[in-house]
Amino acid sequence: MFTGIVSHKAEIVDIETGKDSLRISVQDPFGDLVLGESVAVNGACLTVVDLSDSMFSVDAVVTTRGRTTVSDWKVGAEVNLERSLEVGDRFGGHIVQGHVDGVGVVANLTRREDAVLFDVSIPEEVWKTTIAHGSITLDGVSLTVNELLSENTVQVSIIPYTLEHTILGAWEVGSRVHVEGDLFGKYVRRIQETSDGSSS
Repeated sequence: MFTGIVSHKAEIVDIETGKDSLRISVQDPFGDLVLGESVAVNGACLTVVDLSDSMFSVDAVVTTRGRTTVSDWKVGAEVNLERSLEVGDRFGGHIVQGHVDGVGVVANLTRREDAVLFDVSIPEEVWKTTIAHGSITLDGVSLTVNELLSENTVQVSIIPYTLEHTILGAWEVGSRVHVEGDLFGKYVRRIQETSDGSSS
């Protein structure tokens, strides 16, 4: 489990593509990762399968590749990193599972004096669980929904610190981003869909 508070940006240093496999190696800014540990890479929870002095490697299986942009990643690109929570950690963002629901697209950006407003089209299933001023995770970053725009589009406001310390500063119109909807919204929607209206 994560909170969407990115600790590092790191560079992809190697990509190994097999017939039915994809292994990605990333600069290791932590120094004390262990095999089997979970790391959110652009918000996708991936397992550390190999380690060296300067990098760690993760495998992206077919189900992950099917709902993320992982297959499009290139050597030299930067990604957001967050380690999984430990008991007693500060809970700076919101509950993030690292289970990417789908891919969104940056539809527009507006620069303000102290922030950049991004309009992002998101999958319909996420839209249905999203509320104004609620939480959403984009490329692994916990964000507040500034406004619900036209159907399936949300607006988020990004402060200079986040733009500098995450890959969101490189977003532009047309950028494809990982989207994870709010966990509580998913539960509420599921309960509504399965309820038969009876009470005990």
